[in-house]
Amino acid sequence: MDAAPNEVAVLGVDDQPIFLDVAREVVAATPGFRWVGGARSGEDAVAEVDRLHPGLVLLDVRMPGMDGLETARRIADGHPGVVVVLVSVEEPPAVAVARSGAAVLVRKQEFGPSVLRRLWSTYAGRKPPADPDPRPGG
Repeated sequence: MDAAPNEVAVLGVDDQPIFLDVAREVVAATPGFRWVGGARSGEDAVAEVDRLHPGLVLLDVRMPGMDGLETARRIADGHPGVVVVLVSVEEPPAVAVARSGAAVLVRKQEFGPSVLRRLWSTYAGRKPPADPDPRPGG
């Protein structure tokens, strides 16, 4: 299920099927975006990014096994052009988000079509933020 050339391919990643359903509905309701798949774990997300080549990944922070922060790091390292957006009910420390390689964190409660459009227009084509403190453990 590839996105048309003028559409942004979106992959959702969450261990909770309800958020994947909501995210798929938001993407379907937003012109210019197309849902290309969902994954329920960090490991599956990395494999799906390799297979589907999305432009945008909506990635839950808290998942069993490989969490969203580590998953974001792996996606950003392997696919630097992919915009990774962390989504969570809670906000992890800003340093952890910055070190993950994700573009930004969005609260699940605020996610909708206008946020999706704003995220893409703001972060598409940009490099992720630099690590605020490159010292190990810093």
